[in-house]
Amino acid sequence: MKSIQLITDGACLGNPGPGGWASILKYGTQVRELYGCEAHTTNNRMELTAAIEGLRALKEPCEVEVITDSEYVKNGITSWMAGWKRKGWITAAKKPVVNRDLWEQLDEQVARHRARWVWTKGHAAHTDNNRADELAARAAREQRRS
Repeated sequence: MKSIQLITDGACLGNPGPGGWASILKYGTQVRELYGCEAHTTNNRMELTAAIEGLRALKEPCEVEVITDSEYVKNGITSWMAGWKRKGWITAAKKPVVNRDLWEQLDEQVARHRARWVWTKGHAAHTDNNRADELAARAAREQRRS
């Protein structure tokens, strides 16, 4: 099973507003950068989309170290999701899970792989996270201009 590193980030100009996401896939010396945008979205939706699209890009099951600066994504997938699913996608506060559509897509992608989730501080010393941030912000800015 291939061992892949996936670095993800999302950005939003306003929240909600124009948004961008980015994923960097690393396998040995190979690096692949993916990014995209949405006209009207939230930062959390872009963070989730970055993880979904990065995992979706993998053509076969892999061991994936997912590095994110989003505690929302990391905690959601590692701590909260099992309870949400048990309760029919209802939170501990007895409200429907926000972004359920994306959480379900992420769950589907994660099921294909053996994933380990790592949180990193955003806008800090993690070079790949800074690059993902740069790509996501650029995607948000470029689509706002178009």
